Amino acid sequence: MLKSFPLETDRSGLFDITEQVAAAVNETGLTDGLVLVSVPHSTASVTVVSPWDILGLEDVHDEIVRLVPTRIDFKHQYDTPQDAAGHVKAAIVGHSRTFFLDAGKLGLGHSQKIYFWEFDGPRKRSVQVKVMGK
Repeated sequence: MLKSFPLETDRSGLFDITEQVAAAVNETGLTDGLVLVSVPHSTASVTVVSPWDILGLEDVHDEIVRLVPTRIDFKHQYDTPQDAAGHVKAAIVGHSRTFFLDAGKLGLGHSQKIYFWEFDGPRKRSVQVKVMGK
């Protein structure tokens, strides 16, 4: 079953979507299988990060910005330099993550949360959740 939910970002950065993903999974009524979380955007990603130290989220975001800074010498400049950098960041991080579903619970560790990673915000976005199983 495919579920989706809207997300409006107010800036570039990491946004905890764990609860929305869990709710989408619960709506399917399935309890065992695989859960694919995907974003249909070329300047955003899905990742897993520990939420316990908020500065850790900043470190993760700061490092991708350091690795792929916004600059004007990208060959592709359809929109803005931030958009071009966002394409590269999203290609590196990836547009989806897969989790197992066991007895109705997402396969996440106690120090893991699912994050939508915005590289070209603020934007109106959507997140897709595909649950396969029984």
